Amino acid sequence: MRYVPRLSWTLILIAALAGCALEGVREGRDGDLTGANDPQTRARQRMVAEQITARGITNQAVLDAMRRVPRHRFVPTSQATHAYEDRPLQIGHDQTISQPYIVAYMTQALGLSAGDRVLEVGTGSGYQAAVLAEIVRDVYTIEIVPELAEQSEKTLKTLGYQNVKVRHGDGYRGWPEEAPFDAIIVTAAPRFIPQPLIDQLAVDGRLVIPVGDWYQELVIVTKTAEGVTEHRTIPVRFVPMTGEVTREPGMP
Repeated sequence: MRYVPRLSWTLILIAALAGCALEGVREGRDGDLTGANDPQTRARQRMVAEQITARGITNQAVLDAMRRVPRHRFVPTSQATHAYEDRPLQIGHDQTISQPYIVAYMTQALGLSAGDRVLEVGTGSGYQAAVLAEIVRDVYTIEIVPELAEQSEKTLKTLGYQNVKVRHGDGYRGWPEEAPFDAIIVTAAPRFIPQPLIDQLAVDGRLVIPVGDWYQELVIVTKTAEGVTEHRTIPVRFVPMTGEVTREPGMP
C-alpha cells in the first residue's frame, strides 16, 4: 500500500470538513428536496402541486425553481408560517410578496431560456429574483425602497445567489447600461407601460407587467423585428408603481 504522509491526511480531513460545510450551505438553500424530514420543504412541494401545477403551470424549469426556492426565507419571521399559503404576504413598507401562483404565472409568461439576461423592476423581498435566478444566467433587479433593496440583497447573498445584481433606484428607466434584456418583469403596477422598458427589451424578448389603477390586467409585451405587440391576460392586483412614472404628462 502506498504511504501517505501525515500532512496529506490532515489536508484530506480539512477537505472533507470543507465539503460538509459547503453541503450545509446548499442544504440551507434547497432543503431536503425529498421532503422526508423538513416541514418547510414538504409545504413547498404541496404548494407547487396544489397551487401551481393544478392551476395549469406546465413549464418544468419554473416548477423546479418554485420547488427549490425557500419562500419562507423571504418573508418576515412573523409571516414564515404562512409562507406557502396561496396568497400575498406583507413584507413591510406597504409592499407585499406576490402570491406563489402569480409568481409562477408571470415567470412562465416570460418564456425564459437558460442563457437569458432578465431585468426585474420591483425587487421587494427578492423572492421573484431568486426564482428567476434558478432558471436564467443573469438577473438585474431594481428596488425603489432602500430598506427592501438592502434586505433582499442580503437574503439573496446568504442563500448563495451569485447571478443576481440588486440596485436601489427608480425602475422606470430600467438599467440602460446593461440593456438589452431578453426578458423584463415588473412587479408593481403603473397606469401605462414605461417606454424605456420597451426600448431596453431585446428583439424576440418579452415584457410582463401589470397595468392599471383600480382595475389591473397582466400584459405580455412581445418585441419583434417588425414592432411590438401587447396581449392582455388575467386580472391582477399589485401595489402601484411609484417614482418617475407618476410624473409623466397626464398623471396626477
